[in-house]
Amino acid sequence: MEFAVRYDDGKDPRGINLADIVLIGVSRTSKTPLSMYLAHKRIKVANVPLVPEVQPPEELFQAERGKVIGLTIQPEQLNHIRAERLKTLGLKGQASYANSERILEELDFANEVMKRLGCPVIDVTNKAVEETASKILEIYYRRLSNV
Repeated sequence: MEFAVRYDDGKDPRGINLADIVLIGVSRTSKTPLSMYLAHKRIKVANVPLVPEVQPPEELFQAERGKVIGLTIQPEQLNHIRAERLKTLGLKGQASYANSERILEELDFANEVMKRLGCPVIDVTNKAVEETASKILEIYYRRLSNV
C-alpha cells in the first residue's frame, strides 16, 4: 500500500523501475483506485498521468515490455465523470477539465504515447475497478510466465 501511495500520480518516476506494474492514462481513468486495489493483492503499482503539456518520464520508455499498461475510456463517459467531479468540487462545468475538445486532445495524446510504448491498453469505460484489475492481473501473470 505504501508503494502505491509513494508512486501515485507520477510523483516520483523512480517508481517505474521498482514497480511490478505501471498504469498510465488520462485523469479519471481509475489509475489510483486500481493501484490501491492491486496493492491489497501485494502487487507494487506505480501510476503516471498522461497530460499533453507534460512529457512522459523517460523511465516509461525504458521499462520492461509488458510492465506498462495503458488505460483508456470513451470520451463521452470521461466528460460525464469529469463534469460530476467538478460539481462535487463546486466548480463550473465549463472548466477545460470537462471540455469535450480538451478531453479528445488528452485521449489522442495518451493513445499516441501508448502506441509508442507498444503497451497493452484496457478500456475502462463502464467497468468496475475489480473487472479492470482482473484484466491487469491477466496481463501481469502472462508476462511473468513468459520471463
